[in-house]
Amino acid sequence: MKYLDRTLRTPQENLACDEALLDWCEEGFPDEILRFWEPRQHFVVLGYSNKTRSEVNIDSCKKLGLPVLRRCSGGGTVLQGPGCLNYALILEIRADSPLATISQANAFIMNRNRNALNSLLGGNVLIQGHTDLTFQGRKFSGNSQRRRRRFLLFHGSFLLNLDLALVAQALHTPSKQPTYRRDRSHKDFLTNLNLPADAVKEAMKHAWHATDAVAEIPETKIKQLVHERYATEAWNFKF
Repeated sequence: MKYLDRTLRTPQENLACDEALLDWCEEGFPDEILRFWEPRQHFVVLGYSNKTRSEVNIDSCKKLGLPVLRRCSGGGTVLQGPGCLNYALILEIRADSPLATISQANAFIMNRNRNALNSLLGGNVLIQGHTDLTFQGRKFSGNSQRRRRRFLLFHGSFLLNLDLALVAQALHTPSKQPTYRRDRSHKDFLTNLNLPADAVKEAMKHAWHATDAVAEIPETKIKQLVHERYATEAWNFKF
């Protein structure tokens, strides 16, 4: 597996990059990829099928100057920003592998990610909901996947030092909640790990045996996806 530690200039480009890497591997790039990126500004990201007004406080986001964007995978709506470490895995789907189905892939990947974070936190990291990681009962990582014929994209974020007060200003209480949330507010449900980003990156690279850096990225495809989707209201406010 190769790794890519690259944050692009805009949130739109960074979201597009994950999808472009999936397409790149599907079209013949020979290696699996583990990517990291760290937002430089705050913005909201909807899951592919989320309804904007149900999940996002639009008026508050406008006042705060927070872009509202949409990703290509499922899952819930999140606030991104400084103090949030994002990762993406592009993995090959083989018929005889633990990635053959959505549920198998969720279990396999989440277990490996949990073990990576346990190595830094001394245990007590749990997988809860479908694809959440929690520490001491609070969520610090949400994840989702998108599948093509030969490869899948599995991506998510780790809350390290995000402004959690801003989450309550930008987002409504989610329309769908995992049972373990128990109607807790964003403030009482989420937690920061207060770990250095570099330590988390190294733990993830070790867990996924990612040893060599990717030398290039599919820049043309990224620009195309930004132009056609990620920078458009038709995409970001489609539901």
